[in-house]
Amino acid sequence: MQNSLFDLENRYASLSKTGDPLERLNAIIDWEIFRPILERLDSKERKSKAGRKPTCRILMFKMLVLQRLNGLSDERLQYQVTDRLSFMRFLGVALAGNVPDARTVWAFREALKEHKLADALFERLNQALAEMGIEIKSGQIIDATFVPVPIQRNGRDNNALIKAGAVPIEWGQDTKQPNKLAHKDTDARWTKKGGQNHYGYKNHINIDKDTKLIASHACTDASVHDSQVLEAVLRDEAVGGKEVWADSAYRSEEQEQSLNDSEHTSQINERAYRGKPLSESQEISNKAKSRVRARVEHVFGHMENSMGGIFIRTIGIARAKVGVTLMNLTYNLCRIEVLIRNKVIGIDRVGAPKICLTA
Repeated sequence: MQNSLFDLENRYASLSKTGDPLERLNAIIDWEIFRPILERLDSKERKSKAGRKPTCRILMFKMLVLQRLNGLSDERLQYQVTDRLSFMRFLGVALAGNVPDARTVWAFREALKEHKLADALFERLNQALAEMGIEIKSGQIIDATFVPVPIQRNGRDNNALIKAGAVPIEWGQDTKQPNKLAHKDTDARWTKKGGQNHYGYKNHINIDKDTKLIASHACTDASVHDSQVLEAVLRDEAVGGKEVWADSAYRSEEQEQSLNDSEHTSQINERAYRGKPLSESQEISNKAKSRVRARVEHVFGHMENSMGGIFIRTIGIARAKVGVTLMNLTYNLCRIEVLIRNKVIGIDRVGAPKICLTA
């Protein structure tokens, strides 16, 4: 029995009826706002019209969003797009259409890295909100989380070399494994927190207090202390808000003075020291601050539980930065959909403002 067009439409209608989150995301995001940035990948003039033309940049970008939404490898992404109607509809791929393969996905992500476009894509979304009158300046909550990568067993001596900024010579001379060096992550680091060992990188974020949108971010190796990145993610008080919340790991006399000099108001939790416990008033103050600061944990919780986990499969910090940026951007896309659906912000779609031409 041959399926008809009506059968496919009925399946799509069934998906819509059950609440397809990808359909909702398509409804509130005008993906064309990202095209001017993605077109920078094609700035180099083609020498010939022969050969296969690049796959639609918007489609490829949306594939990376799907990947981060579901925690998929490149190979599983290709399979799922081929297999799932909701994925096809989200991408605008026909049932008999061509699906970009895993290698194409990898190459596109590499191109974002080489052209340094991931941060521009992240900023474009927040810029579009600002152009529509949506400001994210209700206050700044700063925190960081570990971003694990596949653990590599290099041995104590080799790890010591890597930590010192060197690479074992034999990795580039192994005739049995000529690509061994390319498969070794010399940027990821081990660290310990709360008695647990962690290997990989860190995602440092600054979220807006009221909307829980990520306003700025940074990616470092896992050994970098959270407080060292505060200045990098802190926004000017005029654009991000005066008050700054963070846990006690960020607190020091130098940080407090720096915040005061930049006209911010510190809401960072106070620390207890050996032989100098917190007073009752300090504990009460910390409890009040923590009620606000805890909102940042909702962001990491959404990434861990609703976006396939906080984990990347790439090698090297340059690729890790792209992966972490896409993770943060994808979270913002999901968060904006919730804010619009719940009428927290006064728009129904994120797009470029219309230009009114006068005679």
